[in-house]
Amino acid sequence: MWIVEAVIVGLIVGFIARLAVPGKHPTGLIVTAVIGIAGSVIATVGGKAAGFYHSGQSASFLASVAGAIVLLLVLQAISGRGVARRW
Repeated sequence: MWIVEAVIVGLIVGFIARLAVPGKHPTGLIVTAVIGIAGSVIATVGGKAAGFYHSGQSASFLASVAGAIVLLLVLQAISGRGVARRW
């Protein structure tokens, strides 16, 4: 049952991250959920490394959104699909 909850929360987190990051996001629901879940994992691992969370604790919803935003920005930088730049 926790897997279903993780996918639903990941979908919500990924959707919020997609709204917060400018640029095109030609991804579907599955990739959006994966980005949200991965953002939550990034926030949890980063929070544990920084000493914010202890063993057995997970990141908060806002930290998960922040992790998903960071992941989305990194993916855009790697793929070159970010906001158009004038150079």
